[in-house]
This record gives sequence, C-alpha cells and structure tokens, in this order.
Amino acid sequence: MNSDKIKKGYLRAPHRSLLKAGGYTDWEIERPFVGVVNAYNAINPGHTHLNRIAAAVKSGVYAFGGLPLEFPVVGVCDGIAMNHEGMRFSLPSRELIRDSIEVMVKGHALDALVLIPNCDKIVPGMAMAAAELNIPAIVISGGPMLAGLTHGRSSDLNSVFEAVGARAAGRMGDEELRYYENTACPTCGSCSGMFTANTMNCMMEVLGLALPGNGSISAVLAARERLAKDAGRQIMLMIEKNIRPNDILTEEAFENAVAVDMALGGSTNTTLHLPAIADCAGVKLSLEKMDEISRNTPHLCSMSPGGIYHIEDIDRAGGISAVMRELYNAGKIHGDAMTCTGERVREKLKNAKVLDRDVIRPLSNPVDPEGGIAVLKGNLAPLG
Repeated sequence: MNSDKIKKGYLRAPHRSLLKAGGYTDWEIERPFVGVVNAYNAINPGHTHLNRIAAAVKSGVYAFGGLPLEFPVVGVCDGIAMNHEGMRFSLPSRELIRDSIEVMVKGHALDALVLIPNCDKIVPGMAMAAAELNIPAIVISGGPMLAGLTHGRSSDLNSVFEAVGARAAGRMGDEELRYYENTACPTCGSCSGMFTANTMNCMMEVLGLALPGNGSISAVLAARERLAKDAGRQIMLMIEKNIRPNDILTEEAFENAVAVDMALGGSTNTTLHLPAIADCAGVKLSLEKMDEISRNTPHLCSMSPGGIYHIEDIDRAGGISAVMRELYNAGKIHGDAMTCTGERVREKLKNAKVLDRDVIRPLSNPVDPEGGIAVLKGNLAPLG
C-alpha cells in the first residue's frame, strides 16, 4: 500500500505515534488509508448537507476494511458569487481544489480517495486531482436540489433571475419577487436544472468515476445516503482490484461523456471542464471533437434552463443510465469503456430502461436533431 511508507517498520514509529494521537489504533492503522474529500461549507446550498454524505461514505469505507480520513476543500457557489467581484474567484478555485487534494494525498501517503463535491468548479477540480494522482478514486456528489413550485408551476434559480428582470422592467412588484425568491430553491443540493453543477455530476457518472445515480438522485432522498455508503464500499473493491482513474478516463470515456452531454442538453461549460480533466488523464479532447460529436448526437431531453424538466424528472424517467442506453443502442457511445465497478459500459447498461418517454425521448423523435453545442471559429476566436 502507498500508506506503508508512513506506517511500516521501526523508522515510522514517530509517524504512528502521531496517528495514535488522533485516536487511531494499531489495527486501524494497518487498514488502507482512504481520503474522504468533503467540500462541505455552510454558505453554498449545494454543500450544506455534505457532512451527512461524508458520514455515510465513511461508514461504508469502515465497514469494508478501510480507514476513512476526512479532509476539506473550498467550494464556491457560482450563484452567490455572481454579479460582483466574487465571480473572479470561481474558476481559479478549481485549480486550488485540485492542488489542495494533491498536497493532502502526497503529504500523507493516502491509498485511495472518495471525492464529495456538488457544485460547478468543485466537481471538475476533484476529477482533475483524481486523474493526476491516479490512485483508486470514486466520486459521490451531494445530489441535485428539488425543483420549486411557484404559482403551481415548476421553478428553479433561473426563475428568480427572470423575475429580477421582470422587476427591473416594472412588470413585477417587490412582493411578487419575494414570492419567487422564497419558493424557487426549496431544498439543499445543486440547482435543480441542467446547469453546470448537475451537468458535471452527470458527466462523472458517464465517465465511469461515479456509481449509477450520482447525477440524478436528489440531495434530500435517502437513496442519496445509500449511494454514498455504496461508494464507500466500492472504493474498497477498487483498491482490491487496483482500478485506477486512468484505467477509466480513456478517450472512449470522454467521447461517451460528450455524447451524453449533447443528449441531455447540458451546460456549455463542459467545453471548459471536460478537456481539462482529459488533459490531466493524458487524453486529448479537442473542441473539434466535441463539435463533431454534437453534430452526430440528437438532443433527447428538454431540461431547464432551456426546457421544461428538472433533474428529478430525469431520475424518475430512468436516470442517466437510461439516456446512455438509448445512445448505446444506436451506436452513439462506446460499450467497452471501463467504469469504477470494474464493469464495462455495456454491462452497466443491461438493466437500464426509459420509464418516461416525454422526459427521455427516443432518437426517432428528439427535441433537436443535433446536440446543443456548436464550435465556431472566426477573427474573434481563431482557435474556436
């Protein structure tokens, strides 16, 4: 084990003494050291519940023979950071998260990682760290917020931004704006539409770094805690089988992620984050490749903010696995790509099925015949 370098032999008696000062026993110190990276904070609504997720992860790790060692990273809420100087700090936080995890893993000779993100830059920052460190790693996000209900209609953060515009134009009063403010974001979790956070959490599932359900099970459901326990169990199996991120993060896996992104109508910020994660894994993912896949992949799901459905609807309709099954059956994604369970994509999808054809439409009747991202080049953007 990697952790042997800080716990084996008489020369490491001082190291073991320090570990024992933290309350760990000899028999616990002999276990694999599993870093549990918890992006909890009390500011970001996508992260306020992550201590609950971390507790479930740690119980899974401990039950299956690992020693869970929790540590934190920062987590900016892009919504709260928006429209003031705070937005200048959001993207740099991605690199800070990646570097912080590397510092903790290298400094303490950890054997594996369970990564608990939820929001825009935290998910890719953690995935980049996993790819660079290349020790067994799994992602379990905090899950999406439930959609709101405003005047009998589904609502979300985008509804509040639109209400602000109506207030600025004189079409809405302060009392009505407050009503939107109080009803559109009803629970903890990442904002309920297919914004960047939920898109990236879905991408973790498609890439194979997360278990099925990671992208769609709501933050407030007991199923999210059960998934977190399963992630803790799964990391121990990954250690046993020596399944590492770079076994998973192949060119085929990234092509699958782009295809599913197009089918979902995901955030255009995937053009920023997926190539960065790919680069850390030693894979080239170009804008040209993303454009090619977009032109050959139909848009199947009408998701907020561009459509009418929310992440809870995707979950009810069969989840991300059901979307993948539609694309796999049509030859739009690779079936041989590895996942964190040790299964190939085709094996993972054998029991997936679409349960609501309004939410996940067939390829014969898509929302749009092509994906939602087009790469343009010109004098203002010669590289695209």
